[in-house]
Amino acid sequence: MSNKFIYSDDNKRYHTLFCYNRRRFGHRIEKAVLNGGFTCPNLDGTKGTEGCAFCDGGSGAFTRALPLQEQLELELSRIRKRRPDAEAIAYFQVHTNTYAPVEYLRKLFEQAIAFPGIIGLSIGTRPDCLPDDVLRYLSDLNQRTYLTIELGVQTVHDKTAEAFGRGYSFSEFLESYQKLQDLNIRTCLHIINGLHQEDFSDMLRTAEVLGRLKPQAVKIQLLHILKGTRYAELYQSGAYTPMTREDYILTVVKQLELFPPETVIERITGDGEKAKLLAPLWSMDKIRTLGNLDRLQAELDTWQGRLFHIHPDSHTCG
Repeated sequence: MSNKFIYSDDNKRYHTLFCYNRRRFGHRIEKAVLNGGFTCPNLDGTKGTEGCAFCDGGSGAFTRALPLQEQLELELSRIRKRRPDAEAIAYFQVHTNTYAPVEYLRKLFEQAIAFPGIIGLSIGTRPDCLPDDVLRYLSDLNQRTYLTIELGVQTVHDKTAEAFGRGYSFSEFLESYQKLQDLNIRTCLHIINGLHQEDFSDMLRTAEVLGRLKPQAVKIQLLHILKGTRYAELYQSGAYTPMTREDYILTVVKQLELFPPETVIERITGDGEKAKLLAPLWSMDKIRTLGNLDRLQAELDTWQGRLFHIHPDSHTCG
């Protein structure tokens, strides 16, 4: 690459959250990870009781079921052991964090944004859990704080989603995504690489289709096989083989080429709870994975967005 990647303050060839926050806020911003006591349509019987095939009951491994005030105090204390003057975004991560009456959401989210040191909200949810009254409240919040809605889409392929039990179609996702964009609400899309029966071209197609939507942010996640999940049963029976580190890194490098350069890559891989992680065990060495990704981008002389304007506009998937 002859010129330095425009959305980088170091040697990165993709738009990191660290760079974005430093340019927007002037310094690093942390995340206070919270459990709001929510459930999910895939757990409470509305659409299912077992969750998605990769779900072990929710992403609550790093949270505690305590009153919100106590959680905020503990998280800020943890964060400020390293950076005494740190500010944080309140990240409601566990289960579906808009799956409740607006009155409950208002009580929870207003408490969070009023807490000293909290400068915004990041709310993880599903596109089928954004009714009009919730969207109106989120629009109001968006006028008063720095707000991100995180949508778990995982894949654009309905056949894959049906197999792991997502519970909503890609067209439903598109409808909710567009509503959030119409309200000018920053939206972060979650995708998962390595889903059962998806190959390299399927994963690239997910990146291509979502890239054309020009999301404000994306989180790219490796499929972790966790004990007690339906994916664990597939893995242990020999019916599923996890991605190798090399295949994952190549896939991400090629996906990054298809996202607009301005889209913030909030995550390039993820953490599986060590006590529950069956595979792939290489995923625990994040430093090596990130370093190898940087190296491959340099070797291929590629960067985020390199192919973004080459492909024709398309919001559909094959």
